[in-house]
Amino acid sequence: MSLAFITILANVFFCCAQPEGSILAEKSDKYEFAASPSWRDEFDYSGKPDPKKWSYDLGDDGWGNNELENYTDKIENAKVENGHLIIEAIKEKSGKANYSSARLVSKGKGDFTYGKFEIRAKLPKGRGTWPAIWMLASGNDYGNKGWPDNGEIDIMEHVGFDQNKIHGNIHTKAFNHAIGTNKGNNVIVETVSDEFHTYSCEWTPESIKILLDGKDYFTFTKEPGYDWSQWPFDKPFHLILNIAVGGNWGGQKGVDDSIFPRKMEIDYVRVYPLVEKK
Repeated sequence: MSLAFITILANVFFCCAQPEGSILAEKSDKYEFAASPSWRDEFDYSGKPDPKKWSYDLGDDGWGNNELENYTDKIENAKVENGHLIIEAIKEKSGKANYSSARLVSKGKGDFTYGKFEIRAKLPKGRGTWPAIWMLASGNDYGNKGWPDNGEIDIMEHVGFDQNKIHGNIHTKAFNHAIGTNKGNNVIVETVSDEFHTYSCEWTPESIKILLDGKDYFTFTKEPGYDWSQWPFDKPFHLILNIAVGGNWGGQKGVDDSIFPRKMEIDYVRVYPLVEKK
C-alpha cells in the first residue's frame, strides 16, 4: 500500500501502461515462468496463518497514511478456515485505535527477485475499507534507505468508496504520487466483493506487468538509461496482505462504522520463479 495516495491526483497519473506490441514490451519474450510454484500457501489447514511463511506487521501508528486500525497478530484478525485465509477488520478498541485488523508479511520467509505472483481473493465492501495485495523491498539498498527509494509494487489496491475499481501501481524515487509522477492504471470490475478474482504480477528484469484474471492492464517497462531511482526492482521483495481502515486514500469519504466487521478472503498465494528461455 503506497505511502499516501493523498488526493485524487493519483487517478490522474493512472495512464502509463506500455502500449501493447511496443518494441520494449516485446523484449520480455525471452523470459517465462516455471510451470509449478516455488513458494505457495494453499491455506489447506486451520488456525493461525502458517508461521513458516507469514509474519505480522504490528502497530497503531497510522503507517504513514493516517490509517485508523491497529494491526495485531490475533486469530480474530487473521485466521485460516475452510480453505481460505481470512483477514478481518473489526470495529473495536485496539491499542490506541478504534479498529483492529491484520497485515501479513512474507519477509524473511518468502523473499523474491523476479517471478510471477498469483493471489486469488475476494475483497471487503464498504466505505472506509482499504485492502491491498502488494510488495516492498526486503532490504534497504538505495537512496535514503526507505520509501519510495527501494520501490513498491501494488498488485491490487481497492478503496471501498470506489467499489468497482481495482488499482495496480509501482512506486520509486522518480515515479510516485507525491511528486506527481505516479505510474499505474486501474480497471473496472463489478464483482470484486461477490466473487473471487485472480490478482497477478509478472516481474522480469525488463518489466513489471499487473494482471486481473489473466488480463494485463498495466505494464511498467525498464527504459534504456534507467538507474535505481527509476528502477529499483532488481533486489528481493516480499509479499504483504492487509486491510487498512480509513487513511489518506481509503478514508477520503469517511468511514461507515455500520459495515464492520469486514474481511478479505484469500484462496491461495502462489509464486512462480522466472526462467530464461533456452
